[in-house]
Amino acid sequence: MIKIFQRYVGWTYFKNVFVIFIGLVFFYAGVDYITNLKDLPESANLQLLYVSLNALTAINYALPLAIVFAMVVTKFGMIRSNELICFYAAGISKSRLLLPLFLIAMVLTLIYISLNLTPFAYAYEYRTNLLKNNRLAPISQELFLKYGKSYVYISELDLLLQEARDITIFDVENSQLIQTVEAKKAFFRNDKWELYEGRIVTKPKVQSLDDSGIKIETFEKMDALEGFKPKIIENTHQGDVALSILDALDTLEFFNSQSLDITPIKAKLYSMILFPLFAPFMVVILYYYLPASGRFFNLALLSFVFVFITLCVWGILFVLTQLSQAGVILPEIGIAAPIFLMGFFSLWLYYKNR
Repeated sequence: MIKIFQRYVGWTYFKNVFVIFIGLVFFYAGVDYITNLKDLPESANLQLLYVSLNALTAINYALPLAIVFAMVVTKFGMIRSNELICFYAAGISKSRLLLPLFLIAMVLTLIYISLNLTPFAYAYEYRTNLLKNNRLAPISQELFLKYGKSYVYISELDLLLQEARDITIFDVENSQLIQTVEAKKAFFRNDKWELYEGRIVTKPKVQSLDDSGIKIETFEKMDALEGFKPKIIENTHQGDVALSILDALDTLEFFNSQSLDITPIKAKLYSMILFPLFAPFMVVILYYYLPASGRFFNLALLSFVFVFITLCVWGILFVLTQLSQAGVILPEIGIAAPIFLMGFFSLWLYYKNR
């Protein structure tokens, strides 16, 4: 059962998270808007959309830092008002005071991770495309990809509308072309491509002069390429596009089936699922190194040191994440290992100070 003092500490911490988070988001979005103002579309609607997407992008950086900074602000505020030393004098342990902070930090982090299951994960990509091309998603052209035993050619692919134009599927068996499926347009719906206004050209197996020749059939609509999502196509083509957690899992499965390098996809998954856990673990680690009283410490200098350490750790993890996504180091070493080490260290501190 949550005690009154835990509700008080938790509510104070949550208010600080909210204020710092909003401040960081507005700062990030405002500075970026001023920096790129000359390159923005002239349309007021597109500029408003750009600012909104930029604010969503800022969440990736602002929320983890706000979670940690708010703990520092909350605890130093309690130190200055002598509330922290009073709690300790009343027999309340460090771990009981930490509980509401950790729970709030973990819940906010899990909410953030769950957002990466949604189109929120594409906010930065949409924002970049809007800045460069005045549209949310680019139109890729002249794509030629392998899907299972087939090869697929797409003249144009619109990621936003999930539409393809002039698509041709080459069915191959034992290095021999069996048939081709051609369509003027296709739409990705219900986890498969719906082809329209096309034809099927079947190559015969000729063994004598009496055998039938090439067979051509036309169709108005047919289904093909089940599970071959536009994001998988774009990632196979470009190799570095934004992915949600669900799309990353689908891409990982597809890449694995095609014997393609899955390291960049694993790095994306780890960065969306594991990297955000930096914040609650950092809250625990820093908390146990806070002084109980400001009598023997320069609180202004000490708070600066804690903020500086937070930024350094976050920066190192961010660089390791980028190196992992670039394939320089394994994602298990660059992302998973540091986060697990932080988790074990915070757990050790908890048991040590119970």
